Amino acid sequence: MEKRKLYLSTIDANAQEYARQYGLGLEIAEYCTAGNMDEDFPQTDAGVREKLKGIDRRMFHAPFNELFPCAIDPKARGLAHDRYRQAIALAREYGATRVVIHGGYQPFMYYPVWYTEQSVPFWRAFLKELPEDTTILLENVLEEQPQMLLDIVKTVDDPRLRLCLDVGHANVYSKVPVLEWLEVLAPWIGHFHIHNNDGSWDTHSPLNQGNIPIRDFLIRAETLCPEATYTLELTESAASVRLLLEESLWNRN
Repeated sequence: MEKRKLYLSTIDANAQEYARQYGLGLEIAEYCTAGNMDEDFPQTDAGVREKLKGIDRRMFHAPFNELFPCAIDPKARGLAHDRYRQAIALAREYGATRVVIHGGYQPFMYYPVWYTEQSVPFWRAFLKELPEDTTILLENVLEEQPQMLLDIVKTVDDPRLRLCLDVGHANVYSKVPVLEWLEVLAPWIGHFHIHNNDGSWDTHSPLNQGNIPIRDFLIRAETLCPEATYTLELTESAASVRLLLEESLWNRN
């Protein structure tokens, strides 16, 4: 496995220690809660900068609570636009030009066709403001099938809008197997969130604790998406890092 492709999420309080030990990148998750960009910013910023010391490769996870690019209320769409713009600016301050953003689908609020059709003009408008060297990685959460995100990125048709396939979310919220998600979305995937679960709850469990065939998935992902990167999105990542890097979970042999 190439270490340059692997990141650890800072939802693990010790992620920076393992990143330094193994030469990995960090995905900054402190701003998943938007309030940390406002009244709680000074202490959050200080903590993030401390974690980033000695870490050259950085990614950024944007806030997602109550943010819906396809919102029916124009003012709600405006809130999503403003928060994402704030997140992009902050990510660049930290040296991160790749930003993960949730698609924002809510199955009891929006019809799938509304979600896909109304997301397209939002992202087209937002990308007009996006720096050329910045990439948004649109992440699946509650989407029931991969075609929804595929329709968005294909229609927007901008290389700065790619996909982040979260295998744990796909396993819980979709009846489509995670390997099928991979096959459908592969040409548009730029990043993966990797964690496991038993299909009943989004537990962000270690790689060997759940029913996702992680080894088969990673081997196939490496074939279909050779330039994609990966974040272990785990609250405790040490054991899974060892599985990948020391015990050759990713090895074809």
